[in-house]
Amino acid sequence: MTRDSALQQQPFSLMARLGAGLVLAAVASLASAQTLPAACGTLRQSWGPFDYRPERYIPETTYRSHAALLAIVEHAHFTPEVENLIRGKTGALPGGDLSYTLGVFPNHHRALIAVSTLALKLKSPQPPETRFSVDCYFRRAMAFRPDDPMVRMVYANYLIQLGEKADAEQQIDAVAATNPDGPLTLRNIALLYFDAKNYDKSLQFVHKAAATGLNVDIIKSKLQQAGQWKDAPPTAADKPASTPGAEPSAEPQRRD
Repeated sequence: MTRDSALQQQPFSLMARLGAGLVLAAVASLASAQTLPAACGTLRQSWGPFDYRPERYIPETTYRSHAALLAIVEHAHFTPEVENLIRGKTGALPGGDLSYTLGVFPNHHRALIAVSTLALKLKSPQPPETRFSVDCYFRRAMAFRPDDPMVRMVYANYLIQLGEKADAEQQIDAVAATNPDGPLTLRNIALLYFDAKNYDKSLQFVHKAAATGLNVDIIKSKLQQAGQWKDAPPTAADKPASTPGAEPSAEPQRRD
């Protein structure tokens, strides 16, 4: 089945300033980014690109803070109406504003969710007025910042909605391979593996999430309904302590 035919059959369904001395490191990082297909263009442009994550932001071409840059772009292009696919800010349709936002912030998580939601809603791999296909926007984000796990998780969700579960698992596996320890990330990985129907891996990560103290009732219920739930195996802390070399005590004999 081709991606276009899958899109036709899928219903609309989708799901949350460093120092100037680092400029050269940022440019080197961009230059060494993964090679993009020609159809996905280039990451270089007159303004940006900038990392959506404030803790990873490097002012490559501007003195402005991350908060100021994000506010400028979101006020002018990524408004609530655009994010919710109601209307565009600079045009009648939201596609152009989503495209601009993802040009300046290629790994803008919420914009990636919005553009992939729009593609599923319209059953089109490239919504009107967007510069690239949705697949390209994810490829651009991963090329720009390969270490951003949220990009891969949003991409995996999109691929699952298209029925491309094997490709989705590759993205989930890439996140899982980084040995994440954040409770929400662990739970999201479990949910994505469940949606991809890899129940063994879903179970593995839901137990990891539960071990952090996070409530995992939703994914536990899903696994139970699918007949795939198993309690976590006991850990060393769960087992009763025993004295090394101690012999089990014999039951005392009764004397009449």
